[in-house]
Amino acid sequence: MELLEAIRRRRTTNGAFLPDPVSAEHQRLLVEVAGRAPSQLNSQPWRFVLVEDPATIGAVAAISGDAMTEAMAGGTFFERYKRYFRFSAAEMERTRSGMLFDRLPAPLRPFTRQVFTRSGQRLVNTLRVPQTLGEENRRLVAGSPLLLGVLLDRAEYRPGELSSFYSLFSMGAAMENLWLTTTEVGLGIQFVSFPMEVPGAWARIEALLRVPDDLELMAVYRIGYVPPEERRPAIDWSSHHRKRLSQYVFRETCDQAQEGWDE
Repeated sequence: MELLEAIRRRRTTNGAFLPDPVSAEHQRLLVEVAGRAPSQLNSQPWRFVLVEDPATIGAVAAISGDAMTEAMAGGTFFERYKRYFRFSAAEMERTRSGMLFDRLPAPLRPFTRQVFTRSGQRLVNTLRVPQTLGEENRRLVAGSPLLLGVLLDRAEYRPGELSSFYSLFSMGAAMENLWLTTTEVGLGIQFVSFPMEVPGAWARIEALLRVPDDLELMAVYRIGYVPPEERRPAIDWSSHHRKRLSQYVFRETCDQAQEGWDE
């Protein structure tokens, strides 16, 4: 696959993976390309932990599912991210950003816009949507053949100092290399983010992975081979739109948008 094609095809996998183990060859390739990323002064601040043990994956899955249920039931997730929610193709076309909620359980479809409001939270909780989503999230993570923990060396990642910016920038470059490579070799990848939304949940994952004091666990991803027919979750979204170039590119100064490059 050509690099530009991989960049344009890159996406997040919301659905289940095949049960097949991720080959040792592909695991090695992923961390190798991550290690080829640029870093300030060649500091290479990233560290990775690869997890295949079903018991550990199951424990992380349980934490993630519980965290999703709690965040959804309490309304904190909706309140925190509602500015990114879109409910029609026209709205998505106008903003060209965020997530279009184009799949909801049948009982919720008549109330699409109300679901993501404080008043709609009562309906969501009455229908036990948080529990349904939490269980689905648990199954998705538990069914992943590989988890990848991404860590930073605390000697480089020092919040409040310039080195912290450098190390975060480098970690992002490393993960983009890795993410594009999953596209190349037929793997899918998704951020296991909900344990970061609920106090205490992330610390439980750090304990499971035995993260030492000199490292900071920054992210966990689930990885696996993508089935030919992908089944979408009960609540799902699409995010294929991207802003037009004139919306994020300026010419000479930030007073003048780049013109003539939009499709």
